[in-house]
Amino acid sequence: MTLVMGIVNVTPDSFSDGGRYATHEAAIAHGRALLADGADLLDIGGESTRPGATRVAQDDEQARILPVIETLAADGAVISVDTMNAGTAAAAVAAGARIVNDVSGGLADPDMLAAVARTDADVVVQHWRGHSDDMYGTAVYDDIVAEVVGELAERVAAARAAGIPDHRIIVDPGFGFGKTPEQNWQVVRGLDELVGGGHRVLLGTSRKRMLAVAASGAGIELSGESDLDLATAVTSVLAAQAGAWAVRVHDVAATRLALAVRTAWEGEG
Repeated sequence: MTLVMGIVNVTPDSFSDGGRYATHEAAIAHGRALLADGADLLDIGGESTRPGATRVAQDDEQARILPVIETLAADGAVISVDTMNAGTAAAAVAAGARIVNDVSGGLADPDMLAAVARTDADVVVQHWRGHSDDMYGTAVYDDIVAEVVGELAERVAAARAAGIPDHRIIVDPGFGFGKTPEQNWQVVRGLDELVGGGHRVLLGTSRKRMLAVAASGAGIELSGESDLDLATAVTSVLAAQAGAWAVRVHDVAATRLALAVRTAWEGEG
């Protein structure tokens, strides 16, 4: 069964909902609403990785997210912390997080993988080629599927070398990170190769530009978040069919409904 990871951005500048849940109270309420909608996990982050974003000081990042993690973990939620900083990862696990979701795959902070290894948390290593201030400058590939799979294998090897066993490693192809919308769709078409690698696979297409580009190619103009969430729900079903372990989404209810329809269609459960 594909799990649904709900997004909680405790930031003023995330690409979709920046500022909406920037206070502790708003973020906690949003996390609880996502759980009520059926989220299996919550991914809580305090630093935006939207194109053009600038880095946030670790003290500020931790001040944003640690009280939210502590409260929602005390509620019984399974928490993933979205961070590229080893110090924040360690503090978040101490506060109750069970997964460290590092969009850089351990490349942004050389201490990250060792820090995770010292805990019992799982780690998401994402395909990444550089920070968001130059999101597309590295989007040059000869064979994008082979290169993404190969570069992820290098990050898995680095996690193993740091002392993280395979059963705690999750991979993410990093849609939108160092990839144009067209390149993202090429990776989608090669998901079988990634899923066949043996590690759990997390996919995050939620509200990303690749969806609007796909719609535009069909002569459809998306009018707002609800349209993007509908498109995201479709990709969640396709991700489940491809064997994804989890999908990371803003609108949990839409994805849960889409996955329930898929289950009924295929006669599962």
